[in-house]
Amino acid sequence: MFSFLKKRKKADVPVVYARPEHCISRKNIDPDALKVLYRLSSLGFTAYLVGGGVRDLLMGRKPKDFDVGTSAKPNDVKKAFRNCFLIGRRFRLAHVRFEGGKVIETATFRQNSQTVGEIIEHAAEGPMEDNTFGTPETDAYRRDFTVNGLFYNIEDFSVIDWVGGMKDIEGKVIRSIGDPNIRFREDPVRMMRAVKFAARLGFTIERKTLAAMKRHHACILTAAVPRVCEEVFRLFTYGHSAEAFRMMWECKLLGDLLPELSAYIDRSGGRKSVVWKHLAGLDKYELMMSEKGFEVPNGLRAAVLMTGLYRAEGGEGAGRRVMQTMMQTLKIPKATYFTAVLLLESAGRFASPPTRGKMRFIHNRDFLDALDYNRIIRRAEGGDEKALNAWADLYEEKGNEK
Repeated sequence: MFSFLKKRKKADVPVVYARPEHCISRKNIDPDALKVLYRLSSLGFTAYLVGGGVRDLLMGRKPKDFDVGTSAKPNDVKKAFRNCFLIGRRFRLAHVRFEGGKVIETATFRQNSQTVGEIIEHAAEGPMEDNTFGTPETDAYRRDFTVNGLFYNIEDFSVIDWVGGMKDIEGKVIRSIGDPNIRFREDPVRMMRAVKFAARLGFTIERKTLAAMKRHHACILTAAVPRVCEEVFRLFTYGHSAEAFRMMWECKLLGDLLPELSAYIDRSGGRKSVVWKHLAGLDKYELMMSEKGFEVPNGLRAAVLMTGLYRAEGGEGAGRRVMQTMMQTLKIPKATYFTAVLLLESAGRFASPPTRGKMRFIHNRDFLDALDYNRIIRRAEGGDEKALNAWADLYEEKGNEK
C-alpha cells in the first residue's frame, strides 16, 4: 500500500510522509473541501484534511465525508466564508455549506482539558467535554483510533502522522490512541466505533484494545442512549453487519444492549446461529440498495436482526414482545418499532400466494419493505420464493390502483 513506513525518532515529532510516499491525490478530494483548505491556508491558518477521510483516501476508498481541522478559531472561519454557519454551544463547529446540501465540517484543533485522573473519576458520568483549543499534535492524540488520527497537509501534500496510523492502516489494525482502559471509560461509545471500523474495513482489533473492550463492555450502559442507538444502526450501513454484530456479541456489548438477543444467539449455536445468516442476507441487500442510491429503512434492519428471536418466542404478540427489547434499551423511534413489528409478523401472509382475502395488503405503505424483508430471510435460508413472486406480480398488476 505504501512505498515504505518510517519510524518516529522522538515522541514529540510526527512522521511526515512526503507526496511520493503516499497515494493521496487532490483529484480524489472533494473540490469544495479543497476550497476550504486553500482559503484558510491563504489567510495564514494551518488547515488539514483530517480523520476518516484521510484514512479512506489512503486505502483507495471514496470517503463519505471530508472534514477539516484548522488553527483558525470558529469566528475566523465564519469571517472567511459567507456560507459558513456555527453550531454547538460548548465547542463551536463551523459548517461551510455548499450546493446540494453538502457540508464541510471545519473544527478548530482541540485538546483534552481533563487530566487522566479526572477522566477516571468522572467516567461513570459519561463522556466529558473537551472544549479547549489546541494544536495539531493535541488534536491528533485526542482522537479515538490511530487510523483516524492522520492529517493531510494541503500546503505540501504530505501526510502527517503523530500516532502511528500509517503503520496500522498497513497492518489492518484498529488500535486505541492512548490507554484503551481510560479512553473507553472516558467515552464508552468508542467501543462500538471500534467494532464498526473493524467490520467495515476488514481490520482486526489490536489485542490491548480488544481486552479493554471485554473488560469495560458494561460501561456502554452509561453512555447517552441516543448516541448508542445511532451507532447500533450505523453497524448496518456498510454491508458488514453480520461481522459487526458478531464482534458485539463476542465482546459482550450485545449482551448489555440486547440481552434477550444475545442469550438467543448463545442457545442457538453461538457462531453458528441463524442470526448471522439473516444478517449476511441483509448485507447483500444493503450493498445492492446502496449501489442504486437507496437507504434501507431501520425498521427492516431491526426486523432482520430480531427474526431468530421472534421465531423462538412464537405465539400471538411475539413481534411486539421482541421489539420491545430494542425499545427499552435503545429507545428506538416508534416508527421504527411499528415497522419492524409489521415486517416480523408479515411472514404468515407471504407463506402462500395471495388470496382474495389477503389482497388488500398490497396497498399497505410498508408492503414493499415487507416483501423485501421476506426475500432476505428466504434467500438467507435457501427457501422457495414462488409465493413471494406471486405477491410481487400482483403488486405490479394492481398495486398502483386506488
